[in-house]
Amino acid sequence: MEDSERRTLGTIADYQFRAGAGAALFPDDETYDVDRSKSGRPRQVSTRDGERLVSLGTDGRFTLGLAGGERLHDALGTPACRVVVGDESEPFVREGKNVFAKFVADVDPEGRAGDEVVVVHEDGRPIAVGRLELDADAVRDFDTGMAVKIREGAGTR
Repeated sequence: MEDSERRTLGTIADYQFRAGAGAALFPDDETYDVDRSKSGRPRQVSTRDGERLVSLGTDGRFTLGLAGGERLHDALGTPACRVVVGDESEPFVREGKNVFAKFVADVDPEGRAGDEVVVVHEDGRPIAVGRLELDADAVRDFDTGMAVKIREGAGTR
């Protein structure tokens, strides 16, 4: 990945997730495998070990891989880009099952439906990544409905 492309992807990450996300996802001292479309546009960025960091959708937004979610978790302060679940739902979420609102212990107050999030256990361990289906206020208020559509759980690695 060229430096200009790294900066562009970092800027997208900073805009989508918060300042500092680009540096966390794409540090300067690391090399990446980039899967490209026929036009040359990056579609997926992975570590050299083959762990998917992000995919870049046609809408210009990232979807997180578990490795990317773990990097965001480590770099961004709590509660940024997080949904917290307890012991009751942790094993299911780890295996890739969706998170329902009644099992959410906490959520990033700035979270909006459609945002990419890291699902963490209440002890702080990241266990999955997915897409927030409801705004943060709705997640807190509702006792029914899906809160996060899980894309990848830590148990599916």
